[in-house]
Amino acid sequence: MSRKRKKARIKPGTSGLRKKVRVFLKPNYTENFVQAIFDAMPAPGPKDSVVVVGGDGRYYVKEAVQIIIKIGFANGVKKFIVGQNGIFSTPAVSNVIRKSKADGGILLTASHNPGGIDNDFGIKYNISNGGPAPESVTNAIFAASKSLSQYKIDISKIGTVNFGDHSVEVIDSIEDYFTMTKEIFDMDLIKSFIKSHPEFTLLFDGLNGVTGPYGKRIFIDELGLPANSIDQCVPLEDFGGEHPDPNLTYAHKLVSNVHSKQIDFGAASDGDGDRNMIISKDWFVNPTDSVAVIADYAKLAIPYFKKSGIKGLARSMPTSAAIDRVAHQHGVSVYEVPTGWKFFGNLMDAGKLSICGEESFGTGSDHIREKDGIWAVVAWLNIIAYVNKDSPKLIGIKDIMNTFFEKYGRNYFSRYDYEEVDSDAANRMYSDLKALCYGGLVGQSFLGDKFVIASADDFEYTDPIDHSVSKNQGLRIVFDDGSRIVVRLSGTGSSGATIRIYYEMYENRPEHLMMDTQTALKPLIDIALQITKLEEYTGRKEPTVIT
Repeated sequence: MSRKRKKARIKPGTSGLRKKVRVFLKPNYTENFVQAIFDAMPAPGPKDSVVVVGGDGRYYVKEAVQIIIKIGFANGVKKFIVGQNGIFSTPAVSNVIRKSKADGGILLTASHNPGGIDNDFGIKYNISNGGPAPESVTNAIFAASKSLSQYKIDISKIGTVNFGDHSVEVIDSIEDYFTMTKEIFDMDLIKSFIKSHPEFTLLFDGLNGVTGPYGKRIFIDELGLPANSIDQCVPLEDFGGEHPDPNLTYAHKLVSNVHSKQIDFGAASDGDGDRNMIISKDWFVNPTDSVAVIADYAKLAIPYFKKSGIKGLARSMPTSAAIDRVAHQHGVSVYEVPTGWKFFGNLMDAGKLSICGEESFGTGSDHIREKDGIWAVVAWLNIIAYVNKDSPKLIGIKDIMNTFFEKYGRNYFSRYDYEEVDSDAANRMYSDLKALCYGGLVGQSFLGDKFVIASADDFEYTDPIDHSVSKNQGLRIVFDDGSRIVVRLSGTGSSGATIRIYYEMYENRPEHLMMDTQTALKPLIDIALQITKLEEYTGRKEPTVIT
C-alpha cells in the first residue's frame, strides 16, 4: 500500500488526539494520524510488531479499527489483537498489552466526552508498558503528521484470521479483564459479605459506555447480585445521547436512582472505562478522598497489596493532599506529578509507586499503566466487605468516610469546570493571572488576615526517573494555612477551552469534619473569583460542572 502524505497539523495532547467525528471523517485525516503513529513507534518500529486495538464503542470505532489494521499491515505489523466488535476498555487494553507483551496499543476513545456523529472521537497511542505514550513519542507523532485496496476483517467473531505472515486475533476482552480482577481482589470475602448482609444494595451504571459488559460479568455473573444491580450497561455508539462522564452533573440518572432507591453503594464508570464515581444514599465520595481511602485500606483488605506491599503513593498536582497524609502514616513516599497518567507510569515501572489518583475521577494502581474505573469500584466493594466482616450491622460508605476523617482530618476539595469558554478570553485570563503569580500576589491578605497568600507559581515537574522537565502545568496560589487555589486550562475537549479552578482547605476540628463541601469552601471560592476576574474576562457567572 502506498502512503498518502498530506501536510496537516494533527497534534495529540496528554490523552491523544480528540476532535469531532466529522473531522476524523475528512479525507485522509484519520489515515494520516494513524500513519504518523506507526512512523513514531519506538524502535525497532512497526515491523514484526504486535499491536492491541480497540475502543469504547462510540461512533466510528469499527471503521477506525479497519483503517488501523490496513495501514498497520502495510507498515509491517505482524499481529493485531482486537477486542470483539472493537470493544475494549482503556484499562483492559493496558492489561492485554502487558499480558501479551505487545509492542503497543491504539485506543479509540474520547474518554468521558459525548459520542455520536455530531460529537467526539479520539485516537490514543499506548506504549509497550501499557501506559500512555510519553511526550517524546507524541511529539514524534506530531512531527510525522506534518510530513505526511483494503483488508476487511470480521471483528465480531472471536478467533484468529491469517493474511500470509500477518494475523488478526479477536479476543474476549471482558473475560481477560475479569481474570485479572479475580487475581487482585478478595472475591470470596465480597461474596461472603453479600450473603451475610442481604440488606446491602448496589447499583452500577455503565453510562452506556464500554464498561457495561465488564460490570455485568463481575457484579451479576460472578458475585450473584440481582439483575437490577446494573443499569445502562449496553454500549451504545452515541452513549444514548448522554455525556458518559461519571460526575454528579452528567451521571444524573445514577445520582437520582441512588437517592430515590436508597442505594448503599452506587458507582459509575465513563465512556472508555478509566474513570469512576462512588456514591451512596447519604454520601458522595470525592475522588481525591476515594484514592486516599483505597490506599489506607489496601494492605489490610486487598490481596494484591497484601502480597506486594505499598511501594509508594502519588497524586496529580491539583488533587488534594489527603493521600499525602496516608503516605506519611504508612511511612511511604508520596509523589506530586502533573496531570497525565504517563507520569505515574514512569514511577510504577521504576518500582516506586503502587496506588495513585487524579481528582478528575481517575484512580488506579501498578496492576496496569492506566487509570481503571472498574478496579476502583471493586476496590471499594472489597473495602466495604472487609470493614463489615465482623459487623452484624451494615457499615456504610458515610461511616467509612467519617472514620477516615477522624483519623486524618479532612481536605475539603472541589473543582469548578467552565466548559467551552471562548479560547481567546480564556487565554487572556490565564496569561494575566500567571503574570500576577510572579509579581504581586504573594503577601496579599483576604477576609482580614484569615487567608494570606504564601506562594504563587506555575507548577513545574522534574521526573525523578528520566529527569525530563514538564513546565506550565498549572497556576498554584497557596495560602499560609495550606489552603490552595489551582487554575488550569484543559485541552481534553474538542471545541473551545475549559477553565478548571480547584479549591482545597484542610480541617481537623472534629465538629467541622462533616460539613457541606461548598459551604466550607465558599470563602476560598469568592477569593478565587476576585483574583482571577473570571466573569470579567469570560462572561461566565456559573461553572458548567461542580465536582
